[in-house]
Amino acid sequence: MHVREATPEDAPAVRRVADASWHAAHDDVLDEAAVDELLARWYDVDDLRESIAESTPPMFVADDDGVVGFAQGGATADGPADAAVGRIYVHPDRWGEGYGSGLLARLFDAFRAAGHEDVWLAVLADNEVGRSFYDARGFEVHAERTVELAGQSVDDVVLVRDL
Repeated sequence: MHVREATPEDAPAVRRVADASWHAAHDDVLDEAAVDELLARWYDVDDLRESIAESTPPMFVADDDGVVGFAQGGATADGPADAAVGRIYVHPDRWGEGYGSGLLARLFDAFRAAGHEDVWLAVLADNEVGRSFYDARGFEVHAERTVELAGQSVDDVVLVRDL
């Protein structure tokens, strides 16, 4: 497995992974149209190029003859920890092959190098794949809440762990 820093040229591949993984993980929680709306808002290719170019720490991609996963995060002042995982997704055809673990490890190394001590993220409460992934990596429930996504109220869970 090769995890490297993303380049702006990776943006279309990141979007393809986001499309596949979001639909696989969230279509049972949100309807398909809501997932499409969120993908259009959060994974616009031009916006991704800009985000990749400006990201500190960088976005990381798992590359196996093409991008199969990505992770991005950074410092945060408005959460229960001093760093946050903003995005981490692996193409569903590659789930269970270690790409998510490799991406998370690389992101955590970048957080530690920047002096962070702990990390948080939010995951939809009914995202069983995501919840089991984070549980296996030592995240613990900090809070449960209801949020609005694409006009739908859904439950999510804020998870934290030490770095």
